[in-house]
Amino acid sequence: MPNADFQNNPPLILVVDNEKAFRLVLQRAIEKEGYRFVEACNGQHCLDICQQQPLDMVLLDAMMPGMDGFACCAKMRAILGDDCPPVLMITSLHDHKSIHRAFEVGATDYITKPIDWEVLRQRVHRLIAYKGAMTEVRHKIQRECQLTVQLEVVNRDLQSLACFDKLTGLANRRYFDEYLQREWKRLEKVQLPLSLILCEIDFFPAYNDQYGSQAGDECLCQIAYTISNCKRRATDMIARYEREKFAIILPKTDAEEAWLVAETIQASVKALGIVHAASTVSKFVTLSIGVVSVIPSAKLSASDLLTIADSSVDQAKQEECDRMIAGRSPSRFCPDPGGRCSL
Repeated sequence: MPNADFQNNPPLILVVDNEKAFRLVLQRAIEKEGYRFVEACNGQHCLDICQQQPLDMVLLDAMMPGMDGFACCAKMRAILGDDCPPVLMITSLHDHKSIHRAFEVGATDYITKPIDWEVLRQRVHRLIAYKGAMTEVRHKIQRECQLTVQLEVVNRDLQSLACFDKLTGLANRRYFDEYLQREWKRLEKVQLPLSLILCEIDFFPAYNDQYGSQAGDECLCQIAYTISNCKRRATDMIARYEREKFAIILPKTDAEEAWLVAETIQASVKALGIVHAASTVSKFVTLSIGVVSVIPSAKLSASDLLTIADSSVDQAKQEECDRMIAGRSPSRFCPDPGGRCSL
């Protein structure tokens, strides 16, 4: 094996036999081939050595007093698992039952006494090569697993970029549109209500001009966090709809409950007390809110729902801002005298 790795780190072979004279003979043969040698006088000694240092191969006598080679091999496999080195069982037994038993307990190969030294040399060479090949396969599998994990991380990052707003951590407009379409189709089948709340920060361009873009970003993040805390169901989805607009999709939520959620959002944002000197309606940051609630049907699409919600927000802003408006759909939907939405 004229390679640099072999010369710098020759394979280490453990010889296990209760006869010292036979171990000495095997030592000479092994070292003659350039391998390193370590010996054990019984099965327990073998197990101790296997757990103390990595081995490239074990030459194991089958017939030893106490723990024989068969029991020793089985325990090696149980203790070391995939890290167990190849085991060449040496035995004076010629019957098929003993050979079958050797393979049954995990031996890689066998050779019989008296030893044919050329056969031993060839089998040792083959098993050492086998050990190297299996090690390389395991390393390759480990590298592939690491690459798979890295790809999964990259894919998650890409998915996050594709679905979530970088500044606020909320769903972005693309994911919002996909979620709304899915929920619309799902609730249309079972004829259950779907509500949408659309919130816009009042006079936000003026806020940005007066306090700067960094303060504007901080304001957006505070409001995003506050709105997130107002959701009531796990299926409710909150998104950054546009620059200063936020949208909340509320599946299986009727008009009255949606209105209560919107009131909670409006009150919670006011409670933040974010000073807004450029506002003409309040000393603090406020929201204009549109609330729409419908039972999805073929007469009204998800796009129509968005149009109604947008119109409601525009109406709220036209009515001096800091207001909530119940959207009016062309079917089965109108605000009650108190301004709430009802189906």
